[in-house]
Amino acid sequence: MRCSSRVAAAFVSALIGGAIFVTSPVASADPSWTVPNLIGMDLQGAQDAIQSLTRGEVWYSRSTDLTGQGRAQISDRNWVVCTSTPPPVAKFNASTEIHFGVVRIDTESCP
Repeated sequence: MRCSSRVAAAFVSALIGGAIFVTSPVASADPSWTVPNLIGMDLQGAQDAIQSLTRGEVWYSRSTDLTGQGRAQISDRNWVVCTSTPPPVAKFNASTEIHFGVVRIDTESCP
């Protein structure tokens, strides 16, 4: 009977100096993605793009009114993305906090 190398690696043991060492396969790294350039997109579209890219593994992002007025982004389609953290082309994973800096669409300009 043959075992795959991955299964075999999980059960490999060696006798060295009277001690038995059991090895197991190395855990795979968390998936990571590259931040797309979402600058100029409406906030809802940017959030949807991150969720789609990560197949739902990243579903939460924060956003901040860049005018300093502290307004909440209640209707996300009414806000345009000016900045993102991490920035475009940076790598991120499921534990990375995604943050968008936004202004009102069509009435304000990005600082």
